[in-house]
Amino acid sequence: MNKTSFRTVSGMRPTGPLHLGHYFGVLKNWVALQEKGDSFFFVADWHALTSDFADPSQIAANSLEMVKDWLAAGLDPEKSVLFKQSSNLYHAELSLLLSMITPVSWLERNPTYKEQQQQIGDKDLGNAGFLCYPVLMAADILMYLPSGVPVGQDQLPHLELTREIARRFNFLYGTLFPEPDALLTPAAKCPGLDGRKMSKSYHNGIFLRDTMDDITTKVRGMFTDQARLRKSDPGNPDVCNLFPYHILLASEQEQQEIREGCTKATLGCVDCKKIFLKNLNDFLAPLQERRAVLDANPQRVRDILEAGNERARQEAAKTMCLVREKMGM
Repeated sequence: MNKTSFRTVSGMRPTGPLHLGHYFGVLKNWVALQEKGDSFFFVADWHALTSDFADPSQIAANSLEMVKDWLAAGLDPEKSVLFKQSSNLYHAELSLLLSMITPVSWLERNPTYKEQQQQIGDKDLGNAGFLCYPVLMAADILMYLPSGVPVGQDQLPHLELTREIARRFNFLYGTLFPEPDALLTPAAKCPGLDGRKMSKSYHNGIFLRDTMDDITTKVRGMFTDQARLRKSDPGNPDVCNLFPYHILLASEQEQQEIREGCTKATLGCVDCKKIFLKNLNDFLAPLQERRAVLDANPQRVRDILEAGNERARQEAAKTMCLVREKMGM
């Protein structure tokens, strides 16, 4: 720790297996940022309750599996603090205090709140926890006084709300919290199999722990350029659901060959998918090898989390002393 004065913090909900969107949209950025400064990455298990409160039985197991994916992707517990949100009760205290100064109208205008209520029909999202989870997210972030927050594109509205809450606290009680910047991964477009964004909720993902047999079946049915009905029809890679993955996984030369073959109708969608599957296998193989080692020693993961929990609590205790002092509590 303390590699520089630059500090980052971010978290993920343990609601199921991680997919390619998680890796290219967030995890890849986390791995790079842990080399640049202090990093705090947490399992957002309280956040998982906003949608899974009726059956929380899988949250603990999902938490362990998710951390395995983090470590397999390259997070290093010697360089980052990895911890569970629910193991740090200071997060709940700060969330309560910040909720006192957060207008309800700020929460109701959150675009993700509206979108998920419309898109997810199989879960009850009418609870106060779901409406107020951006306040808890703000507490999670501000607790560690970060310079920046590595997030995906869809989390930008939440981070802006965090910045607004920080400004309001600083205005009311005196400056304490920074207004952290968003740290976006440059190439984070990962459409799902059906053309929507890749999401566990939409059941349209390619997961980091999927076998290649499972992935092959999924990719065969993946949407491509829907205007291209036959191989002899010229395609348009810029509207193809698959081409963004060639940008992420293929070499520049291979991308040019794919683009030319598609637009000139010399490369069919089936062949294009075969190229994707080969490159995806090359990418996933080392991650899955590292994960297999962790599967064989789950206690190692628990030990990493417990050590991270203690380090996070120590940092949070310092912040909460300052918060109480500012608020006169």
